[in-house]
Amino acid sequence: MIGDVHGCFYSLLNLLAVLPTQDHLVFCGDVIGRDSAIEASMHLIWDLVCFGRATWLRGNHEQALIDALQAGGGSQTALTRNWLHRLNQLPLLYRADGWCATHTGFNSAGEPDLSIRETFWETYDGRHGRVVIGHTPRPAVERHQRIVLIDTGAVYGGLLSAYCPETDAVVQVQGQRSQEPFPRPADLDRVPALLSGDEITC
Repeated sequence: MIGDVHGCFYSLLNLLAVLPTQDHLVFCGDVIGRDSAIEASMHLIWDLVCFGRATWLRGNHEQALIDALQAGGGSQTALTRNWLHRLNQLPLLYRADGWCATHTGFNSAGEPDLSIRETFWETYDGRHGRVVIGHTPRPAVERHQRIVLIDTGAVYGGLLSAYCPETDAVVQVQGQRSQEPFPRPADLDRVPALLSGDEITC
């Protein structure tokens, strides 16, 4: 599971370089938005999807781009039509044995919902097993009883995180420096390091 990339292409390259090549990667949405290398990030991750190496989940930023491309009507180029087709294929949910992943969580009906944040953490009843989500940047990966939050604010100069649900290991690399402030208290230390795992196994 890889947290919100938000166009941090070089951080993504650094992370991929230390993850096991045999592992299946699940990008937890919001690959796009905010940083300058969005297109390069999209192409790299789409290639991984096409090779069967990765699953790319839809986040709210992908949904916003889908909405914008659909609203473009006849002004679309072949490239934008191609990306609209690709983005429309992105699933909202990844299921595995005892756990699942989605970008933000589930609504009260148990459906993936791209518009929620903390309300899901407070009300989730465990019906889908342990849930891995991104969406809300935290200074570190947070493990709650039934929820793991893996967006660690790479685009704000935090860390880009990978989390292995089977082993509970976390691998992190430094995110990209940004003029935008990290949207959490500034007094919490964020150490740019590989944590809880080695460079070979997750």
